[in-house]
Amino acid sequence: MTFLNPAVLIGILAAAIPVIIHLLNLRKLKKIEFSTLAFLKELQKNKIRKIKIKQWLLLAIRVLIVLFIVMAFARPALRGLSIAGTTSAAKTTAVFIVDNSFSMSVLGQNGSYFNQTKDLTRKIIEQLKEGDEAAILFMSEDNQQINLTNDFDQLINRLNQSELSFIKGDLHKSITLAAQLVNKSNNFNREIYLLTDFQKNIFPQNELKTDLGELLNENVKLYSFQLPEKKVFNLAVDEIKIANQIFEKDKPITFNITVSNYSEQDVQNGVISVFVNQKRAAQKSFDVDAGKSVLLDIDAIADATGFVDVLAEIESDDIEQDNKRYNSVFIPDKISALIISDDITSHRFLKFALQTIGQQKLKLEERNSNQIGGVQLMNYDVVFICTDNITQGNEKLIQYLNDGGSLFIIPQVNTDINRLNNLLGKLNLPLANGFAGKLNDKTLSVQFDKIDFNHPVFLNLFKKDDKKNIESPSINYFLKYSTQGRGTNIITLTDGSSFLSEFKLGKGKIFLFNTANDLSWSNFPLKTIYAPLIVKSVYYLSQKENQQNNIIAGTPLTIDLNRINSTQFKIFKPDSTTEIINFDLTNQKYFDYKSTSLAGFYKIYVGNEIVDNIAVNFDKSESNPVYADENDFNKYLEMIKFRGKLININKEINPVDAINQARFGSELWRLFLVIAILLAILEMTIARNIKKEVEGISTTN
Repeated sequence: MTFLNPAVLIGILAAAIPVIIHLLNLRKLKKIEFSTLAFLKELQKNKIRKIKIKQWLLLAIRVLIVLFIVMAFARPALRGLSIAGTTSAAKTTAVFIVDNSFSMSVLGQNGSYFNQTKDLTRKIIEQLKEGDEAAILFMSEDNQQINLTNDFDQLINRLNQSELSFIKGDLHKSITLAAQLVNKSNNFNREIYLLTDFQKNIFPQNELKTDLGELLNENVKLYSFQLPEKKVFNLAVDEIKIANQIFEKDKPITFNITVSNYSEQDVQNGVISVFVNQKRAAQKSFDVDAGKSVLLDIDAIADATGFVDVLAEIESDDIEQDNKRYNSVFIPDKISALIISDDITSHRFLKFALQTIGQQKLKLEERNSNQIGGVQLMNYDVVFICTDNITQGNEKLIQYLNDGGSLFIIPQVNTDINRLNNLLGKLNLPLANGFAGKLNDKTLSVQFDKIDFNHPVFLNLFKKDDKKNIESPSINYFLKYSTQGRGTNIITLTDGSSFLSEFKLGKGKIFLFNTANDLSWSNFPLKTIYAPLIVKSVYYLSQKENQQNNIIAGTPLTIDLNRINSTQFKIFKPDSTTEIINFDLTNQKYFDYKSTSLAGFYKIYVGNEIVDNIAVNFDKSESNPVYADENDFNKYLEMIKFRGKLININKEINPVDAINQARFGSELWRLFLVIAILLAILEMTIARNIKKEVEGISTTN
């Protein structure tokens, strides 16, 4: 026997009350001697002896009445036994853990695994009765706000509306929450139903130290069901990377796409398509062996500017959701550049080179160094600094870089080494070691030594095999400068100095020349490489690094509010729904958007202007149809110290019948209450009889 409300059992102490009252009320009968009636003494003694026996019986009955009333409120119950009449069926608390990750989309003989679990859950809920309670936890959702309820229609409605998610299921998180829910219940039957395909990726990857033994004790039953019934044929687009770092309209973009074969059969002549802004832009066939992956390089052309949607898709198989993978690129419609200079001679050649881009593609502005405090730097894709007179605004430059801006530092004609080093130090760059050579002296000069032709500024800059034919300028005056391992050398000089180097700061990029773009320092501005290198550098620096290319469903999107000049923005989600977000711009710099259960594009709008386009993809571990066996599951239960009863139900058994057979039998509180009432009636009868007998003895005496 088990008590469902054991705290009430403290009331058993009340059973001592009848005993105490009995002892306090004990009284001896008054003796009256009748010398001539000696035979009456023996008769009196017999009656008194019977009365005392009845009084002790009465005391026992009163104690039992208290005991049965207290135990009735403590809700006694029997396991596996049904007693008709005065008993009631034991109340049930049922928590259903439903795996809604997309691996459950596999079709079996009776429909998809997901629909099978929904049907089974619905049947079990329909068996629940008044006084029972239940909850549904979807394994790929945040279930922290879920509570037990006896509104079963509402549960079934929620179940019917549920859909597959791109978020990977988390078995341990779901089991933990289910354990907490059943532990809150006072019901006798405490049941957890685990409805999943038992794909291995839902299990914890590391050893657990969680002890759920107190929550999942002997009173808890855990039901599992057999679902997988066939070998799954599945290919998946596991990755789509963009090889380019410079994007231009009507220019090729190279995509590195990984396709994996998670089945047991080889695939030949598979087809993958690349769509750019919903239009098929490229297609390629591939072969991939069973259990292997293949890397495909595919070129496609984007014929539009702005945020461009990229989709790679393969043909249908048993799991459709992983046949697509998304990415997004940004092709600027018009690059905005700012030149900060105090001397026209320090940037005149730079300005000539930038003008070759054309006014339709480049918006160019100029400012003096003393105006930098009033300039909104985030309005510019690239800022050229052709002066060392940056005494104010250093903090703005650092913030600009942290937010993803780009600087191109070019020494001015009359550079002051101390002021220049002050600027470099503020930007956390290595300092220059002074000057080498002489102004306007061509007798001593250095040449280009090493060139990193794999850097993006050189890709597609030359015709094939022309890379080695760059004519080096003669450099007669330059800064002795080294990256000191903190940056990348793009071009170095024969003396080992870095001619052009790149650094990273925050989300931004910095280019640094060690020579002024003036003929007194070198003839570099007159060389054919000059203008193309400047132009290509502008395109490279203007590209914002997409920090969220590989966002996995369920991971928050971090939205940079510095790019949003408003207190409100809209998110257009992959299912064509819209969500409006309001925020306090004075107290927030970033916003974490957590509703990312769908794969696809999340477009951020301020008014009618799109400010970001973030691609969200599935977790590739969900594509691998490798299932855990009984030993794997038992090992997990051992790790969490499970002490309840595990009941595995296979397909040959009617699950509802098996559950009814496994459940506890009856609650006995009604029976105990009936016994207490009958004892009370008996107590009144005996008490009345004792009273009459005592009065009879007193009269006789």
